[in-house]
Amino acid sequence: MATVQDINSLFREKGLTLGSVESFTGGLFAREITAVPGASKFYKGALVTYATEEKVRLLDISQADVDKYGVVSNEIAYQMAKFGRDKLNVDVCVSFTGNAGPEAMEGKPVGEIYIGLATKEKVEAYHYQLEGNRNKIQEDAISLALALLEKNIKK
Repeated sequence: MATVQDINSLFREKGLTLGSVESFTGGLFAREITAVPGASKFYKGALVTYATEEKVRLLDISQADVDKYGVVSNEIAYQMAKFGRDKLNVDVCVSFTGNAGPEAMEGKPVGEIYIGLATKEKVEAYHYQLEGNRNKIQEDAISLALALLEKNIKK
């Protein structure tokens, strides 16, 4: 599994910049990335759009898409990563949306999460069903995002 140090080294080696757009992780990804010395060489920043209205206001995600798909969806994770990449002016942007609990949201179970990944070449979103309490779901999501970043950047 990729570590924050691995991502730090990889992005610096490739000369790429990284940003993040977080919802249910509440800035934990940004905290993990910036805890390692040298992050300022590649990590440009984060938008924490915890509330739905901020996803609409700050990222320009359409309310119609939120109404159609819900914020806990592949489509919104995709848009969060894509619009985040553009707003933060980075080579790569990772996004997090999901339900960390304690109860179902939008009819979606606790642990249903989506991670978006936008590079200059493509945008993708990944669906996971995680188990555990709120903290475990958040931590596991960050680990999954680090692995996705490593896999996609090493290509």
